[in-house]
Amino acid sequence: MTKARLFRLWLVLGSAFMILLIIVYWDSAGAAHFYLHTSFSRPHVGPPLPTPGPDRDRELTADSDVDEFLDKFLSASVKQSDLPRKETEQPPAPGSMEESVRGYDWSPRDSRRSSDQGRQQAERRSVLRGFCANSSLAFPTKERAFDDIPNSELSHLIVDDRHGAIYCYVPKVACTNWKRVMIVLSGSLLHRGAPYRDPLRIPREHVHNASAHLTFNKFWRRYGKLSRHLMKVKLKKYTKFLFVRDPFVRLISAFRSKFELENEEFYRKFAVPMLRLYANHTSLPASAREAFRAGLKVSFANFIQYLLDPHTEKLAPFNEHWRQVYRLCHPCQIDYDFVGKLETLDEDAAQLLQLLQVDQRLRFPPSYRNRTASSWEEDWFAKIPLAWRQQLYKLYEADFVLFGYPKPENLLRD
Repeated sequence: MTKARLFRLWLVLGSAFMILLIIVYWDSAGAAHFYLHTSFSRPHVGPPLPTPGPDRDRELTADSDVDEFLDKFLSASVKQSDLPRKETEQPPAPGSMEESVRGYDWSPRDSRRSSDQGRQQAERRSVLRGFCANSSLAFPTKERAFDDIPNSELSHLIVDDRHGAIYCYVPKVACTNWKRVMIVLSGSLLHRGAPYRDPLRIPREHVHNASAHLTFNKFWRRYGKLSRHLMKVKLKKYTKFLFVRDPFVRLISAFRSKFELENEEFYRKFAVPMLRLYANHTSLPASAREAFRAGLKVSFANFIQYLLDPHTEKLAPFNEHWRQVYRLCHPCQIDYDFVGKLETLDEDAAQLLQLLQVDQRLRFPPSYRNRTASSWEEDWFAKIPLAWRQQLYKLYEADFVLFGYPKPENLLRD
């Protein structure tokens, strides 16, 4: 047996041993069980490989052995029918706590997948793929390979191994409720010794606790050098989805929730610097409550100045609530199977739950009637100088184009 064959054999056996150790010593943070499914797989075509020479050929053969082993290992794992069965999730009964939540719409929905919805998804994915391949649209990180994305930038990709799903959450786009759904599906959070079955019963403070979710950025700590291999296998096999929103409306929503309401964390970290830099306040109260009582609030214009200030991201990256979607979810590096929109949330949520084959088990929490509406844009931007609006569009242009949102011409001209 040649040295090359011995090396490949050692590598494959070593990989198998590592995976078995991972399964045995699987820790409880982020997932309760190591269930791996392939029933929602979609073919993924990777970039062409460079022409190998003799040395490179041996390296590629060894790598392909590892990939083939991982692929077979994951494909042979537990099937959905082998999982413990649970009772079908029933909608809350009339008069229950969730039924009386103010502002929620509990009216019946038609959850049937229509041909129109199928065409709509195909169109959204086609637009996204087309502009990722189109050189006419340029933005930072567009040409970057998945392997070049730092682990710190993969923290928004939540994995559910039980149902073969990967969700990239975007703040201010129904992410609280989608995180609740992912917790119920993965069984990653227990209440009185049993997994949550009703998304709305999961307290908000638990929903946004990072320990409740298995995310890609945790893979290195769990799997070491195998982490990128496992990520790629899951990206190939699992259903990948995200939900987006009109970028300007998302900014308005972020401003309303973080600066129009008393939020101590955002007051200290963001409002105080904004008020000092853009509102010429030198002496400011120590708390948001005191500032609000004194009538000291960040204006929407101050917020836009902060976003456009070139010094802002020299100090730290944008906060996730106003960071661009292409920076959170890497849509040109990850081939998403489902692109949902907040503007069609109810229909898209029903369609996605059917795609994941969990629509009989749970339903997406009801929509809140008082969402920030796109019709408000003109009012919110009325006092923002035209030059600022145009700069802001350039800053978020990639999100508009990739996800099929029309250019807001009415805001970008006199």
